[in-house]
Amino acid sequence: MRILGVDPGLRFTGYGCVETSGSDSARFPFDPNLVEAGVLKLPHRDPIHDRLVTLHADLLELLGRLKPDCVAVEKLYAHYAHPTTAIKMGHARGVILLTASEAGYELRELAATEVKKSVTGNGHASKQQVRSAVQAILGVTEQLEPLDVSDALAIAITTLTRMGTE
Repeated sequence: MRILGVDPGLRFTGYGCVETSGSDSARFPFDPNLVEAGVLKLPHRDPIHDRLVTLHADLLELLGRLKPDCVAVEKLYAHYAHPTTAIKMGHARGVILLTASEAGYELRELAATEVKKSVTGNGHASKQQVRSAVQAILGVTEQLEPLDVSDALAIAITTLTRMGTE
């Protein structure tokens, strides 16, 4: 099973692809292996509609290359102090969901607290704690940068875990 996790952004969209190795683990139903991780960089000076077109094209290329069984995206969360951020992230999420759906991929959406709890044991863990946990789970020694990458991998790992227990 191969899962592509995506952390939406209008400047950097993190992605992380993991797959099962088939072995059991005490913490996870499957021992996830890192396939690929990185960011889709969107030109921040471009108008939002151009960035969304770039995101669509880059994601299509990524899907075609990685061929995941499922695409997982974090659910939208709106903080009362930053409502505009949620609206802007909604644009990127919409493009990601539409692109993956039109290409025929199964989609999963997960709450940020569910993802954090799954990988760290704490639903309110910091981004740095998530990164450390993801590195430990995947056996990665180099620091995952930017944090969008470890967030995307955490989404993929959590999805893999959930699908393994269904």
